[in-house]
Amino acid sequence: MADAPILGGSKKAKLDDTAFGAPFNESLVHESVRAELNARRRGTHATKTRGKVRGGGAKPWRQKGTGRARAGSSRSPIWTGGGTTFGPQPRHYTFKVNRKERRAALRSALSVHADRGSIAVFDPAQFDTPSTKQAAQLLADSGLRQPLLLVLTDAEEKVALSFRNLARVGVLPVSMVGVADLIGAASVVCSQAALDALTARAKGEKTAEPEAAEA
Repeated sequence: MADAPILGGSKKAKLDDTAFGAPFNESLVHESVRAELNARRRGTHATKTRGKVRGGGAKPWRQKGTGRARAGSSRSPIWTGGGTTFGPQPRHYTFKVNRKERRAALRSALSVHADRGSIAVFDPAQFDTPSTKQAAQLLADSGLRQPLLLVLTDAEEKVALSFRNLARVGVLPVSMVGVADLIGAASVVCSQAALDALTARAKGEKTAEPEAAEA
């Protein structure tokens, strides 16, 4: 059974073999990361077609006899100030990834950190009073590589005040942590409660923490 060091002490936390001992499935991880990143796109881009551009209702000149090319509207796409042909329109980029595939990808991401020894546990009780200096010292003493992801439960929201201003340190509630966040971090630090919630999500068990919204 793999374990993770507890920062600030010599003890270690046990990691569940099912959640942290899975083989790496590159295709599932890639699909899940792509789905998560796509779901973050707003898709509000929009361009105006010739029918949406203001003006251009009158024919610029008569059809024949001027020596110029025929034109029916000054808002034609070939005119300056005209509409856009086949331009981007509002859309969504989300696509479905099956629940079992998402869980398998999560297990793969967690297992990579367990295998590399880049996951650790810390005691959030020591940060009841916000202290960025203390948080920076804790991470510096840990020797963990950055960028670093700190995972907390919703009940530990105040602890984030100590870490949120540190460079190259991201803080997320466990309910919002996805495969893309885990793969994008060189190291992961969790509270024990957040670690238990992540383990339960990876194993498909019900917890008090809501599961992250995924496409």
